[in-house]
Amino acid sequence: MSEPATPRIEPAAAAVESAHHHRVHVLSLAGKPGVTLTLHSAFSTPVRSDLIRRAVVTARSRQRQPHGTGRGSGRRHSVEWSGKGQGVARTPRLMGSMRGAQSPNTVGGAAAHPPRVATLWAKAMNHKERRLAFAAALAATRDAPLARARGHRFPESLHLPVVLEDPLEEVATAHEASAILAKLELAQDVERARDGVHVRAGRGKRRGRFRRHPRSLLLVVTTPGKARGFRNLSGIDIVPIGRLSTEDLAPGGVPGRLTLFTPASLTALSTRLEALP
Repeated sequence: MSEPATPRIEPAAAAVESAHHHRVHVLSLAGKPGVTLTLHSAFSTPVRSDLIRRAVVTARSRQRQPHGTGRGSGRRHSVEWSGKGQGVARTPRLMGSMRGAQSPNTVGGAAAHPPRVATLWAKAMNHKERRLAFAAALAATRDAPLARARGHRFPESLHLPVVLEDPLEEVATAHEASAILAKLELAQDVERARDGVHVRAGRGKRRGRFRRHPRSLLLVVTTPGKARGFRNLSGIDIVPIGRLSTEDLAPGGVPGRLTLFTPASLTALSTRLEALP
């Protein structure tokens, strides 16, 4: 007698069934643990640092502004060429002078290979790879060693990602925000970011980027305009769930940013992930 046929399970469905759904405690604004919340399966995705870095580089490449030199740059001279057989180089020279001009090998001359506006700087990335990079960046927010490797400071007993109750989004003053972070023992990370502000090296100082600011906490909220009390704290970024990107979760392409969620933002995140094709 033949054995009954085993039903075939699609690879995608098998991956969903085998995925571990991690749980995390919802903390009150006083730092006391409350109910347990189940995280989306995206938080259990393997951390792929290579994909995360590619996604961040791709996003930044599309923000790059095209630039180039003017048509007449370095060519606004009255020059002449004495011709061959004169015992001097064939460099164009100013009228009535032996001073070279306009050629790329002269002072004030045109550039040899200048940047061109038509250059395509934008990079491309597959849609599925971009989604996997975003899920990997979410999963990296659970990894305490990765967060410490980024330089974040938080107590050993704190489980990541940090989920605070929904009234966090109604905090309107910096005084209240600082008090909440002090109770959670996360104020030390804000102090680290504040003390790390320094003058940038190089020409960026001339282009409006005088100082470098280290990144501290990432606060994910449901809609824009929430948690306004955290805006002026050094290094803290407040991002609504609709604009959350891989670059927010892994600045510079380095995963493991210390991230704060609320139950409402996690619900909105699950809705966003389920709506993806």
